[in-house]
Amino acid sequence: MHHRHQARRSASARSQSALRSPLGELEQSFLALAHGAEPLTLPAHLVCDAPDRAAWPVDRVRTRLAHPSTRPELREQTWREVVRRARDLGDPWDVVAVAMTVPVLRRMLARLARPVHLERAEVEQEALTAVATALRMVDPGAERLDRELFSAADRAVHRLVYAARRRATRETGAHAAPLHRLCSTDHAGHGEPADEVTVLAHAVQARVVDVADARLIARTRLNGESMSLLAVERGMSVRQLYRHRSAAEQNLAPYLQGRLKEL
Repeated sequence: MHHRHQARRSASARSQSALRSPLGELEQSFLALAHGAEPLTLPAHLVCDAPDRAAWPVDRVRTRLAHPSTRPELREQTWREVVRRARDLGDPWDVVAVAMTVPVLRRMLARLARPVHLERAEVEQEALTAVATALRMVDPGAERLDRELFSAADRAVHRLVYAARRRATRETGAHAAPLHRLCSTDHAGHGEPADEVTVLAHAVQARVVDVADARLIARTRLNGESMSLLAVERGMSVRQLYRHRSAAEQNLAPYLQGRLKEL
């Protein structure tokens, strides 16, 4: 009984984890189409020279597409038919067409150098959106339709990563510099430069930021603590924590600039 209960909990956890992932959620929908009461199928001859039956479930067709023994001509005609059905018939073939790219997208995203504050779910969603858009735009007569879809996803996720890195660099420069400049010139009435923690304490006293935000800035900007570990500690996603810190620093920036002008 205990083992069955654990198995149910594990299955529930896996299901919830998949639903938090756009790729996982799409995969569940795809497999439901392939293994439902009336499985969605494709003519097996599209992807196999000597099939064991006339039609295969779409997940078996996808597996065959990825097999190294499948001839390029078979891949080409299978993708052409999948794209045609997605365009002409719509749901659920549009879901199937995008889901056919999931194995390749998983490998692509596993190799992607993703900034820590950019959540995987956001990257996955960007890739899927790019594929869905490309499905509507691609020339049905083009060679290697699958490459067109994968290239669209690759370009989209790299644009997202590049924008995230630029944004992080811009935010770091905009918010960290005034704090360090102030600390090098603010004598706090004692004849010695004030340290960053003291400046943050003054900001808390002035009700510019609260204690939690000041600690977040101090621990990450000054002490170099991991945002990922702090996100776990605070029970939020890394992306949420970055946004929270950015909002706090936007409140802090005018205060620091004002203090600099007073010196």
